[in-house]
Amino acid sequence: MLRRDLIKSTLATGLATVFSSRASASGIPAPSTATTSEFSSDRSFWLEQMRRVAHPVLSALSQGRLRATMPVEKAREGAANRGQTSHLEAFARTLSGVAPWLEHGPASGKEGELRADYLAMTRLALAAGVNLQSPDYLQFGTTSQTLVDAGFLALAVLRAPQELNAKIGPTLRAQLAEALRAVRPLKAPMNNWLLFAAGVEAALFALGEPWERTRVDDALRKHMLWYAGDGAYGDGPHFHWDYYSSYVIHPFLLAILDTVGNQDEDWKALAPMINARASRYAHVQERLIAPDGSYPILGRSISYRSGAFHLLCDAALRHTLPDDIAPEQVRCALAAVLHRTLSPEGTFDKDGWLQIGLAGHQPALGEGYISTGSLYLCATAFLPLGLPAEDRFWSSSDVPWSSQKLWQGDNIEADHAIDN
Repeated sequence: MLRRDLIKSTLATGLATVFSSRASASGIPAPSTATTSEFSSDRSFWLEQMRRVAHPVLSALSQGRLRATMPVEKAREGAANRGQTSHLEAFARTLSGVAPWLEHGPASGKEGELRADYLAMTRLALAAGVNLQSPDYLQFGTTSQTLVDAGFLALAVLRAPQELNAKIGPTLRAQLAEALRAVRPLKAPMNNWLLFAAGVEAALFALGEPWERTRVDDALRKHMLWYAGDGAYGDGPHFHWDYYSSYVIHPFLLAILDTVGNQDEDWKALAPMINARASRYAHVQERLIAPDGSYPILGRSISYRSGAFHLLCDAALRHTLPDDIAPEQVRCALAAVLHRTLSPEGTFDKDGWLQIGLAGHQPALGEGYISTGSLYLCATAFLPLGLPAEDRFWSSSDVPWSSQKLWQGDNIEADHAIDN
């Protein structure tokens, strides 16, 4: 009941009208002006949140105006070059979250109209971002941070093999490949960044380009060594209490093996174990969501907001949730997370850009590597929009999630670790 009330209150703000008017004023074709009643209520809520996050980024870049219009908020001690790389962060992270919807969303009806608008906008944005002659070229290879976000752009390509690869045309595909290759001279430190380098190579393979197997092999071997147990990986040789197993490690391992796992017998043999670990971590993540949609504030990068549940959203999209976790309870839990992290006053500035924080504008959460573009990792919470509306995730009735069940006195099974 709490979750339903939260959703209704958010829908009542009239976000569809706001985005439509902003888009028209900017010269970009407005997204579909469908009212929320034309979608199922739950999916409508997620679509509105997706549009609220993604539209400023995609519309500005599609016009070649992202660098001119996106503010770059950063911590006082932030690196001086954040203004150079923040735009790539915003685009790549946004696209990694909306790619499954672009790939698998409906082709008809009001949501289909919305998707068609966003596909057109995304392709224009991609063309502007990877063209060396564009005023909004995204500066691939210029700083170490671009390795990270070339990785997220690669992840988007892997999640939308038709719409962001097969259908983009040979010129744009060649420019995209060249942009990804531009980060190869950047050396990844011994942590999760190895997966960004590997993700770039997997995307080059998917694009039909020459690729470097050793970068993939190194990332996989190191992460097998850094596995800490019970579904969690160390970020490098040491374990950190943070959400990086979800922000990066599990989703990249899964996507890389999906794409190139069959290219090596040793990699192929890793897949069952990696999948089992991801399923266990999804189980843990569902239990981390409190009855009110809050969750433990642990570790760095907490201003990525709902991106903390990247892996849980990926597991829902993949239909690999644990057997005792119903898809509909994950939907309900994640909707509460979206409300807690995206609806507080101050989350967005007056022009619709994300601001540093977790529940509103909280600049003290802006670590030295955090800037406006970094925050768009929250878009990975929208992965389940890649499931059709008739999927059980969307179509089944509301149910409480694990923490709600337990704290209201329901008798459910105890949690248990895995050993592999």
